[in-house]
Amino acid sequence: MQARGFVLGPTYREMLDPSTLSPEQRQEVAAARGNELAPAQLYRISWSDERSGQIRVLRLPPELTGVEANILLLVGKHMPTGSLKVGPAYSGIMEAELDGRIRPGEVTLVAPSSGNFGIGVAWVARLKGYRALVLVPEGCSEERCERIRSQGAELEMVPCSGHSIEPMLQLAHQRYANRPGYLLLDQFAMPANYRFHRYVTGRSAIEAAAGFGDGRVAAFVSAPGSAGTLAAGDEIKARFPEAVVVAVEPEECAVLRGHACAPHHVEGVGDGVVNLIHNVLNTDYLARVSDEDCLQGLRVIQEGPETLTRILGVPEPAANGLMGLLGPSSVCNILGAIQTAAALGIKAGRNVVTVAPDGYDRYAAAMADFEARSGLVDQAILRQWTGQIFRWANGYDLHDLRPAEEKQRLFAQKEATWSALGYSREYLEELQTPAFWEREAALVADYDRRLREARDAARMGGI
Repeated sequence: MQARGFVLGPTYREMLDPSTLSPEQRQEVAAARGNELAPAQLYRISWSDERSGQIRVLRLPPELTGVEANILLLVGKHMPTGSLKVGPAYSGIMEAELDGRIRPGEVTLVAPSSGNFGIGVAWVARLKGYRALVLVPEGCSEERCERIRSQGAELEMVPCSGHSIEPMLQLAHQRYANRPGYLLLDQFAMPANYRFHRYVTGRSAIEAAAGFGDGRVAAFVSAPGSAGTLAAGDEIKARFPEAVVVAVEPEECAVLRGHACAPHHVEGVGDGVVNLIHNVLNTDYLARVSDEDCLQGLRVIQEGPETLTRILGVPEPAANGLMGLLGPSSVCNILGAIQTAAALGIKAGRNVVTVAPDGYDRYAAAMADFEARSGLVDQAILRQWTGQIFRWANGYDLHDLRPAEEKQRLFAQKEATWSALGYSREYLEELQTPAFWEREAALVADYDRRLREARDAARMGGI
């Protein structure tokens, strides 16, 4: 639907539940299937399958996880652009349009990204008629860079020391934060990212868990990335106060533990900062993984029944179903979820929920590099990895973030980064209160109302 040049898309409510779309909208979505440049594709941004209406969730085989609890995986690969990041990208642009800050053809959208968010911004910008510039750290995978370019966006590689995104954020804010004709979509600080994941991902996780075990969420587990996905934990805690939220970090970049960030090979996971939209008040524990474990685990999964069925006894259909579905960050989250279930003693019939942000299709170069570093990966090595990676994940302890001194340390780390990027002490202190996050979440209803009004006006020819 268009209004004065605007291509209007779904509300937050419709992204959560596509069954709330009108019959006409559903027909448009069906007609657009297979055409990624049809504006109606925006209405496919959801954790739910548009045909069945069911949340795309997998219960991982217990033969793989080795724990009693159900490990439930929300699958992001089937969203437009192949990643969950398209949701925050669309939401940030949608909110900026409703707030009157941007118009198609008049503004260049600037997106600092490790890859997937940039792909999402480039795609949404193309559908809506905006120019896009994506900043990525040097070393971003070839597949991700090519996908950004293929959507017509400009791409700039930014040198980043270690694996921290701070140099990229500093460059983005210095050049574009207040520059006429540009809108900086900083996913690491963007409230729309928090709102999408709190409302859409959080409620989708709750709905998915209702179909398994006791129907509740005992734990939500996710690597921070931009910290948007962790916002789902806020919504889960609002529904199930006893639930815990666990962040997962690479051992090589344990910034939430207060350590320095060194290079690692799991893109989009450890970015070297405590992000502005990370509500650390609601993060209870930290799990840690090795980047090599993530890549070895992905290599094992891509072998399918040859390893998972023969060595672990995973049913062959389940082993086949995992092939192509996961990227390295997905394996990172799975290993963190297994650690969580084991360390907290989460029993059979209870649910640990995590997410698979994207699929294998954008990591061929990264996996080729991994294999070159690993040397000859023969069947003996694959058998060894298969017997170790997932089962050994349940032998780690979690780092407890609940003590007040841990919260204060994280607040101090956050202030050091974001005050240097222009955020006031008063604003940063607001982030330390639960009321701030509830106010941000409550704005979902207001944006939905305004978007519905804009669409109604377009239908009536009033815009």
